[in-house]
Amino acid sequence: MTIAFWCVFVACLLPVMTAWVSGWFRHRQFGGIDNRHPRQQCARLEGPGARSVAAQQNAWEALAVFTAAVLVADAVGVAQHKMDIAALVFIAARVVYPVFYIADLHVLRSLTFMVGFFASLSLFIMAA
Repeated sequence: MTIAFWCVFVACLLPVMTAWVSGWFRHRQFGGIDNRHPRQQCARLEGPGARSVAAQQNAWEALAVFTAAVLVADAVGVAQHKMDIAALVFIAARVVYPVFYIADLHVLRSLTFMVGFFASLSLFIMAA
C-alpha cells in the first residue's frame, strides 16, 4: 500500500479518535455517557466539549474530500511521490486541527484547515 493510501487509513481514524475525546468531555460534563441518546447529549456540551464534537464533524467532512482526491489522483496516474507529499501534509494538518479547535485557538485552527484543504485540492489539481 502506498503512503497516500496509508494516509487515507489514518484519516479514517481521526474522526473516531476525536469522538473518543468528545466522549471524555461528555463524561466529564455530565458524569457519564448517554449511549441511548448520544447526539442529544453532545448537543448540550459546552466549551471545549462542544468544540470537540465540531472537530469530529469536520474530520468526517474533510475525510470525504481527501479520500476522493487521493483516489482521483491515483486513478489518473499522478506521480506517487507528489501524492505522498500532499497526503502527508493533509495528515499533519488534520492531526493538529482538533487540538487547535478544542483549545479555542481559532486562527491556528483556520490556518490548519486551509493547509489540509489545499493539500486535498492540490491532489485534484495534479490530476487535472
